[in-house]
Amino acid sequence: MANTFWTLFLSLLVACIGVLAWSWAPDRSVDSLKARWAAPPSRFVTLQGMQVHVRDEGPRDDPTPIVLIHGTSASLHTWDGWVAALSPHRRVVRMDLPGFGLTGPAPDGDYSMARYTGFMRDLLDLLNIDQAVLAGNSLGGGIAWQTALAHPTRVRQLVLVDATGYPLQPQSMPIGFRLAQMSWLAPVTQKVLPRSMIAASVRNVYGQPERVSADLVDRYYELTLREGNRASLTKRFQYRSSDAALAGEISQLRQPTLILWGSEDRLIPPEHGQGFNKDIAGSQLQVFEGLGHVPHEEDPEATVQAVKSFLN
Repeated sequence: MANTFWTLFLSLLVACIGVLAWSWAPDRSVDSLKARWAAPPSRFVTLQGMQVHVRDEGPRDDPTPIVLIHGTSASLHTWDGWVAALSPHRRVVRMDLPGFGLTGPAPDGDYSMARYTGFMRDLLDLLNIDQAVLAGNSLGGGIAWQTALAHPTRVRQLVLVDATGYPLQPQSMPIGFRLAQMSWLAPVTQKVLPRSMIAASVRNVYGQPERVSADLVDRYYELTLREGNRASLTKRFQYRSSDAALAGEISQLRQPTLILWGSEDRLIPPEHGQGFNKDIAGSQLQVFEGLGHVPHEEDPEATVQAVKSFLN
């Protein structure tokens, strides 16, 4: 019996070591990631003690640039399809938010909505943008409408794409998000990250998971490894309850607003889109059948057409 026990114990130990070795993923420096993810027209601007990853494309004389704000654990690359369609005629600005992408952690660890709206104000100032169209997905949508409330003269129009705003009761949540909320797991999750977990998380937010390519998983995986991003995600989730407390302010919005939603969004279900449409006077709602939580990334061609019609 003793020999059998030790044989099983050693087998399990070897298996555990093998899993750890296979999924061992320490932080990567931002410099090691720039070659692949910060090619031109990327640049870095100094703002609030950070080197913020920005892309600013399209005609310089556009009086009302379009500013695109990504969601949790995403990056400015999520808007590639929209930028390709919009930038020939409009100035389009996008950035990696503090805590995500190549911008990385906020120096003070503050990921509150107030901090993000202050960041957007300062970024508009830095880029000499007096007034903009703000478009945001998920967390980025929440930042967009909160910025419109905090600085109404700076926001001409709003485009909310599966945006945060109401108390979140997801039908399904990516495994990466679930683990990030377990702060006691941080010593492990900040060193171990199976690529398969990122792949499963991305597929979870797509309405048609077969659209998730290997290159797309690479992007989410490698930018998650940017030094400090995993710790930032854990801190960001600590602000969810305070975000939900802001829902009563949505009805104060006065900007013309387009609301886009994926019918298969299980993280922020379509009922939330209906809520925005009800609470924002004069807003327009368009639901895209078969798409999930990131419809702008999953089907940029269809979704950007709705944006073009709204802007025109």
